Amino acid sequence: MKLVLVVEDEFGNREVLQLLLEAEGYRVQAASNGKAALALLAAEVPALILSDFMMPTMNGAELGQAVRADPALGLVPFVFMSATSEQVVRQSFRDYDAFLVKPFDIDTMLALVKRLCTQGRPHQPTSQEVGDSMRQLLKGIELPPGPER
Repeated sequence: MKLVLVVEDEFGNREVLQLLLEAEGYRVQAASNGKAALALLAAEVPALILSDFMMPTMNGAELGQAVRADPALGLVPFVFMSATSEQVVRQSFRDYDAFLVKPFDIDTMLALVKRLCTQGRPHQPTSQEVGDSMRQLLKGIELPPGPER
């Protein structure tokens, strides 16, 4: 059973999300802010983090930065949910995998959670992989001589 970490300061929203995800077969841990979420993340790495943006103590952007800075958590998909516009969120933190505008469609959220829990983060190629791909593409292609120096 895949673990989803729900980080939401509004008790009612947190409870509803937990019930919905558990009904879909996920194991759920819940935290009311980023600091509480980090304590849970220290004990177990989830398949997905579903986080509110505006929270007390440690907001979603600060949580996202801490998650991406930790090599053990760097590949965990991170989804923001907020009534705040995505433009405001992107000013604070950009390395998330999806954004849900509150209120959001439950079926859309569940489909997103399923996809990210199954596929993980979209692969970001390393510079080594990009170089290898370019060399493979250029293999066998003769380039015209450059200007002499």
